[in-house]
Order: sequence, then C-alpha cells, then structure tokens
Amino acid sequence: MRIALVAEPWWVNLAILVPVAAYFFWRRGSLPVKASQLIIVALFASAFGFVEATVVVYLRAASGLLPGYQGTLSDIVRLTRQSQPTATGELPPSLLGLEVIREAATLLMLVSVALLTPTRARGRIALFLWAFAIWDAVYYASLWATIRWPHSITDRDVLFLIPEPWFAPVWFPLLVCALTVLAVLLARLSPPTARFREKIFERP
Repeated sequence: MRIALVAEPWWVNLAILVPVAAYFFWRRGSLPVKASQLIIVALFASAFGFVEATVVVYLRAASGLLPGYQGTLSDIVRLTRQSQPTATGELPPSLLGLEVIREAATLLMLVSVALLTPTRARGRIALFLWAFAIWDAVYYASLWATIRWPHSITDRDVLFLIPEPWFAPVWFPLLVCALTVLAVLLARLSPPTARFREKIFERP
C-alpha cells in the first residue's frame, strides 16, 4: 500500500514536524525571547513578506506570465482568475537561476535578523522560525491581495527551488506557519518541563 504524500519531494512533508519538535525542545528549558523582540521581528517579517510578493509579481510580469500587467491591478486580478500559477519550467533559465540566488539571499536575511538579537541559541532559533513563518504567511496574503492568487488554498505552488523544486498545495506551508507561531507562543508562555518537575517532586 502506497502512502499519498502532500508535498514533493517526499522529505518536504517532514516540515510539518519542525514546529512540533521545536516546541518540545524549547520546553526542556526556558525560551529567552521577549515580547518586544517578537513584535519587532514580526514587523520586519511582515514587511519582507510583502516585498517578496511584489518581487514575484514583477518576475511573472517580466516573464510575460502575468496577464494584464500593463493595466491596473484590477485588470491583473480579473485576468489572473482565469490563469494558473507559474511553473518553474516556464521561467527562462536566466531568471530561474536568479530566483535561486534570491531565495538564498532571503534565507540569509531571515537568519541574520535572528542572529542580531541579544539572546541565547535556542532563542535565536525560535526567532528565525517565527520570522520565517510570518514572512511566508504574509507572502501568500499579499499575493492574494494584489493579484488574487492563490485562487484557493488547495492550489499547488513551488515553495522553494533549493536544493531542488518543492511542490505542495498552499495550505501545507500555511499550516506549518500557523503551527510554528503557535509553538513559539506556547513555549514562551509555558513553564519549562524540568522546572515544573522539580516543583512537583520538591520536598516541603
């Protein structure tokens, strides 16, 4: 019996385990992340997600794959409803190579923001995942707000090109993002497991 996978390649499906594993890792000790740090990183990630979406719009327009781009945003929205998302094979090789470099630069920027925060390693990991989740969610929200794509969360998308193209329905990365944000918030608010056990078994 063959198990149907949501994402391709098969290992992309393991992304759903990242927020779960991270939560239990953070529960073993305190998560040294301040609310102000979460807010600042969230603002950066939101702005960066919108910029990322506009870059994709420009890329599709430059490739001739975005109908109505010479008109208004309303024209693009109207015509995009009749079209399908761009496949990587439809991009010119020069733009495809540039897209890979852009994705690498995006990840580097998100990592850099986490490294700039004055906290321990576990806190930096949490801030990176927090930034990545908000950036990705705002990216899809911005695409929908500007060109009304995706038409549905069941539409398939090319998530990344590194080290090879990742394919999945839009709901999959959005679910991972939501679980990641929830994991960070719960780990920050919940008492560490070790300290909790010490209090239970502490003698009077």
